[in-house]
Amino acid sequence: MLKRGFDIFASFIGLLLLSPVFIVTAIIIKLGMPGPVIFAQKRTGRKGKPFTIYKFRTMTLNHGGSTISVRGESRITPVGARLRKCKLDELPELWNVLKGDMSFVGPRPDMPEYSKKLVGEEKKILELRPGITGLATLKYANEEELLTTVNDPQKYNDEVIWPDKIRINLDYYHNRTFFGDIIIIVKTVFGVR
Repeated sequence: MLKRGFDIFASFIGLLLLSPVFIVTAIIIKLGMPGPVIFAQKRTGRKGKPFTIYKFRTMTLNHGGSTISVRGESRITPVGARLRKCKLDELPELWNVLKGDMSFVGPRPDMPEYSKKLVGEEKKILELRPGITGLATLKYANEEELLTTVNDPQKYNDEVIWPDKIRINLDYYHNRTFFGDIIIIVKTVFGVR
């Protein structure tokens, strides 16, 4: 209850205080690329229930392609690349936190095709609300850059990064505390890994 109360209070305050940033970012997106300002996508939420995640759009329309992103790929627009670098594309997720789809801290919400691969104890991850940030997010803060250094980004993600994220998220599941969440939030804000 303490965690959820914090999420509601902090996301509401965040939405209020950051509303000018939302407006400026929306204008920049609208002027810099055609199409909608907000990107909406189905992700797997708590208890495996699907929900719609909201982000500022950073990619071209109807780009298709992989479920993973590699820095510098053509489907990421120049405006989108700047938003991603500053993590401004994640701001609309505050609405997901306020609604209860997400928390500030938890495992990042996976695409349904990934969450369906969870087996045995790994499924405990789905008992948690997905988060804007978490221990795996901190470790892989440079994931898009990391994927540019390997020959097959999709294979590397599926065979190295994703299993490691599962391990990290299970460790979080077993050892999470409210104070630990606050430390993760502070590390995220200040870019500490």
